[in-house]
Amino acid sequence: MNALTRSTPLILLAYALTAIGGDFDRAQMEREALQVLDRFMSSFNARDPQAHTATYHFPHYRLARGDMNVWTTREDAERAHADLFRSLPDTGWDRSMWVRRRIVTLSETKVHVATRFRRLQKDGSEIGTYDSLYVLINKDGRWGVKMRSSFL
Repeated sequence: MNALTRSTPLILLAYALTAIGGDFDRAQMEREALQVLDRFMSSFNARDPQAHTATYHFPHYRLARGDMNVWTTREDAERAHADLFRSLPDTGWDRSMWVRRRIVTLSETKVHVATRFRRLQKDGSEIGTYDSLYVLINKDGRWGVKMRSSFL
């Protein structure tokens, strides 16, 4: 029996243990990323710029309608969102909800999430449904949304 044949079971065992550990870490990272998106949506619906921007990392980027918005600091984002939360109801918007969130790729420091969200009026009727890609990063021990690209 040569050395490779003798070591094959050990290599397979090491791979299996790594995969099991990776699956556990992956599941934890997925939960943490989706929890950030839960807070993102609930704070948006609460029209709370401080809680909402607490789900971001800065600088924060948003691409929608062909325009890239960049908020360099949390204060910049809070001011912009305070304005948005005052004006958005004029469009008939009352709240938004996730329709789908699917993790596309994941590493220890970055997650890409393909989403679909729906904007609703007060009576529950739909304004529109939109697809987006959210990029979350783990920085300074915390997951946050770094950038978004939405088809609005």
